[in-house]
Amino acid sequence: MVLPFSLISHDPIDPPTARLYHRTVQPVLSAKQARDIDALTTREYQTPSLSLMQAAAEACFEAINTHFSGNPAGKKAQILCGPGNNGGDGAALAIELCGAGVHADVVLFGLVENTTGDARINFELVRRRAGGADWSDAEAGLTFVECESVADWEGLTKPRTSYDIIVDALFGTGLNRPLEGIFRQVVRDLVMTRAVRESSSTKRPLIVSMDLPSGLDADSAMPIGETVWADLTVTFTAPKPANVLPPASHLNGKLVIANIGSPIVLIDAAQPDLFVVEANDARQWLITTRYTPDSFKYTHGHALVIAGSRGYTGAAVLCGEAAMQSGAGLVTIATPASAQSSIAASAMPEIMTTALAETDRGAVSDDAIEHVMKLATKASVIAIGPGLSAADERTRRFVFSLVKQRQIAMVIDADALNCLATYPGNGWLEEIEGSPAAPLILTPHSGEMLRLLGAKEKSALTDRVAVARDFATKHKLILVLKGARSLVAAPDGRVFINPTGNAGLGTAGAGDTLTGIIAGFIAQDVAKRKGDSDPLAATIAALYVGGLAGDFAARALGMRSMVASDIREHISAAVCFLDPAGEQP
Repeated sequence: MVLPFSLISHDPIDPPTARLYHRTVQPVLSAKQARDIDALTTREYQTPSLSLMQAAAEACFEAINTHFSGNPAGKKAQILCGPGNNGGDGAALAIELCGAGVHADVVLFGLVENTTGDARINFELVRRRAGGADWSDAEAGLTFVECESVADWEGLTKPRTSYDIIVDALFGTGLNRPLEGIFRQVVRDLVMTRAVRESSSTKRPLIVSMDLPSGLDADSAMPIGETVWADLTVTFTAPKPANVLPPASHLNGKLVIANIGSPIVLIDAAQPDLFVVEANDARQWLITTRYTPDSFKYTHGHALVIAGSRGYTGAAVLCGEAAMQSGAGLVTIATPASAQSSIAASAMPEIMTTALAETDRGAVSDDAIEHVMKLATKASVIAIGPGLSAADERTRRFVFSLVKQRQIAMVIDADALNCLATYPGNGWLEEIEGSPAAPLILTPHSGEMLRLLGAKEKSALTDRVAVARDFATKHKLILVLKGARSLVAAPDGRVFINPTGNAGLGTAGAGDTLTGIIAGFIAQDVAKRKGDSDPLAATIAALYVGGLAGDFAARALGMRSMVASDIREHISAAVCFLDPAGEQP
């Protein structure tokens, strides 16, 4: 099932040669890795490359067919083909569409005689099937024209808004420089066509890209020039970075990932270290930590939330309630004494509170460290940071000491991150690192990440994947780098892209809510798995569920009006959607 807000599609595309790729975690491949896998599939597994091209066409046809509810007959399609293999995929798709009763107009940008390999075979087949008909007198279900110049392109008489479908098969994964000449003009016209469509009541045409919207560099998250903005992208074997990393990923529309025949063993042999989280990954974690008939509060873990300060109590409440709502058996909010009564009055009654020694500004003091260490002996996980304040040196000393002395998993967010980043001499970078017995999970947004790096310019985060990977491996911790398509970087160098969530999650308090969900999931994981706890899996699942809860909230309320507490209130809907059987008594 695909929700309207899904960015990674799991529609059942299931012809014999184009089954969706299901595995524990969906890898993301570089352009070179994808080309090498195609070549090895042909050479080592005796799969003709023409068969791979045909499978790609069938996968794209099935995605289009699904969009039109299995009845595309009578629609009109324009297939725009470059002279390479991506264009050859488009030519094969045209034949598939015609077989389903779609009128297909194929435009080759170049001459058939100048194309090579399997692409040429498909172009010659299309030209032969079209009977060499010109646009002016074509009445058959398939027409074909060669287009060599901007003037030729502008001379095509059919307005693009008259089509139901326009297929972008200009370039696949081989582009690494901005488009020029006729291709730039074609892309500009497609952008204009989309703009005209968006400003009118019509939904035509559907713009479909094969493998990757033309104009993107497959390996870059940043657009390199003018680019097709697709409604639907069908990518083959596995997604490429530009399919799944923003801002480039925003140009893909809905993404369908189709296996066209390459064996999984070749994908594994490529040793990918970038992955996209799928619904099944979160579902498997939920199944692993399901309630059992003899479950009770002590079997679901205890989350200790250290948060809040005088005048800043809302963040602590949001974090504690999210931990409770996400399934933790017990939640205690430890907060400065002057904030305790306000938090106790505001939080759901199931949450416990305790007072901590405070500074004269009402922030937690380093005098509280002994008390907190005693509290931690009864906890499964510590979450620290929301509303804590980072202005007082004694608060910074408290955070540093607790992180250094901790003996259980700790989720660090918000002001606790700022406390570390501003600790005198930035010594925490040398003195603190995660460990299997007491893992660290840091959850910065971009501003907090810059402070952790000691950087001032946003350009330091241009390659978010590389930055997250380097930081996580260097400090042996789990890093959640929040933002559009948040990242989870593991100590071993793997990076996981979370596809759920929307712009409404940028609301105040959403980060505090996420910290609570992560802490709640880790508490359950520790209690359920005992010594075999997997904080990375719990964090990945929490991020997916939290984003999905935000998506449900946006569907119900709209992104503009949703607030952080709405995210918490939709956690149950997200969990029940992913594992309905596990949530029934």
